[in-house]
Amino acid sequence: MKRTYLFLLLLLALLPAIAGAQTVAIQRMNPTNWWVGMKRPNVQVLVYGPGAGTLAYSINYPGVKLVKANTVENPNYAFLDLTIAATAKPGRVQIVGKKGSQTLTQAWELRARDNAPKGQGVTQADFIYLAMPDRFANGDPANDKFADLRDPNHDRANPFFRHGGDLAGAAQRIDYLKDLGITAVWFTPVIENNQPLTNEGGTMRASYHGYGFTDHYNVDRRLGGNDAYKAYVRQAHAAGLKVVQDAVYNHVGNTHWFIQDLPMKSWLNQWPIYTNTSYRQQPITDPHASTIDRKTTLDGWFVPFLPDLNQRNPYVANFLIQHAIWSVENFGVDAWRIDTYMYNDQPFMNRCNEALLTEYPRIHIFGESSVNNVVDQAYYVRNNINFAFKSNQPGTLDFVLEGAMVDGLKHDGNAQRLYEALAQDAVYQDPSRFVTFLDNHDHDRFFSVVGDDFDKYKMGLTWLLTTRGIPSMYYGTEILMKNFKNPSDAEVRRDFPGGWPGDKEDKFTAAGRTAPENEAFDFVKKLATYRRTHPALHSGKLMQYLPENGTYVYFRYDATGTVMVATNPSDKPVALPTARFSERMAGFSKARNVLTGESLNSLASLTLPAKTAVVLELLR
Repeated sequence: MKRTYLFLLLLLALLPAIAGAQTVAIQRMNPTNWWVGMKRPNVQVLVYGPGAGTLAYSINYPGVKLVKANTVENPNYAFLDLTIAATAKPGRVQIVGKKGSQTLTQAWELRARDNAPKGQGVTQADFIYLAMPDRFANGDPANDKFADLRDPNHDRANPFFRHGGDLAGAAQRIDYLKDLGITAVWFTPVIENNQPLTNEGGTMRASYHGYGFTDHYNVDRRLGGNDAYKAYVRQAHAAGLKVVQDAVYNHVGNTHWFIQDLPMKSWLNQWPIYTNTSYRQQPITDPHASTIDRKTTLDGWFVPFLPDLNQRNPYVANFLIQHAIWSVENFGVDAWRIDTYMYNDQPFMNRCNEALLTEYPRIHIFGESSVNNVVDQAYYVRNNINFAFKSNQPGTLDFVLEGAMVDGLKHDGNAQRLYEALAQDAVYQDPSRFVTFLDNHDHDRFFSVVGDDFDKYKMGLTWLLTTRGIPSMYYGTEILMKNFKNPSDAEVRRDFPGGWPGDKEDKFTAAGRTAPENEAFDFVKKLATYRRTHPALHSGKLMQYLPENGTYVYFRYDATGTVMVATNPSDKPVALPTARFSERMAGFSKARNVLTGESLNSLASLTLPAKTAVVLELLR
């Protein structure tokens, strides 16, 4: 009896250790896999699970070397530095972790690279279509909601809830985009956003927009998951469309799995008390700015429920860079749009851009830096200004040009600001790689901004599709979708009519559109098609002339041809003598109006009706 009692005491004393040993586990590995034959031979595998950081790791696989197993503050994490030799073959790498008598083995896959197109990039020859998958089309109602997700809601009657649009629905509309003249599709983020409803301004809202990641290596189930995204990219490529992925490096959702169990305190930009970003770009380029103002802009959180990642932490940087490469290789996307670019640590951004461009030399990268002047915009791209920091970003979303185009139409019809914006292109190394736009998911819709004025609408689209840069158009602009961000941005993110079974109207078809909507669609289609098939318009040089008498004239030209764009934003007709344009018009005696098909047998003078843009293909 005494021996039994002593044995029980000993057993009770050992139970915590036994229980601790039993709970050690490996639950996640990120990246989830890698490939042989990549230019980047080094990979850092994040290993996560209870006690994962307490294991002693080893790998026995030809061509794969475990250089170092790094431990951090949280014992549930280990970061394994691997080198993958050029001689390594595809297969399942067994990662072994030992602790005492316990041995854990986890398979990590090395795959063969396929020959599918990826990282093709976008150029001025492309026309990008921006859509929010949740608001575009619903191809699979079975994935509208899931009871086990933090937000199980689905209600199209509520503008702040998820509406059920998905990748299957978008795939069914590829032919529609092709017919419109689109060559590339950009979706707001498709990565998992397993966030609960958040209180924003007193209203509970879903993260249908996609900007609060909760698991980088999973596409949201409500959009169809990883397989649906791969299928969409394959189908788009087969149809001749490229795919732009929307990336977010600055922040994640506050229910992201690694936020729930932080690897280390420095994983995030932490403050003694909650500190929001100022949303002000000036302290970054201001040579007189204070340190605290710069820090607040960069390290302040975007909103309280989007924790700010510390990209100066090497583990965070590796995680984000590897995920970017993994996404391109795994899904086959062609270009990379980066959210909130100006709030990221810029040396990190250079490292990430360089890693992507090294692996995929043709990929295009363009970020969102919402600024209102040329100097600040130049800071975030390859530029010709003597900044202390030199960005290597190839392109950017051209917010300065957007403001200039919209302002020229919204107010007095004066194109001077547009001229001035382009006149400062010398500060950029290659402004032809900028992505131009008239509105987006965060701005008032363009047709509403110009007062539902169809003439101004056509002029804006003409500027967009004929000036320098890579044009992008927000979904629904081609059918005159409108609204202001009043009372919220949900008003500019309404469902595309016809994207859901049972919709009363189907704007994806000519029969479902009104006469004005068809006129708008056909206008965009005609100009986009002409742009795509005429190199002078999409890749030629740009020469512009000072606005005079309310007119603004510019030319796109190369060895294949010359296109003249003459615009009259004012509300009065204007006679336009052409003698001052002789530098570009010499040798041409006639022209064809691209938009109407009309032939002009004399170019001595043109008459421009009020609020009209004329696109002329000059002929000898």
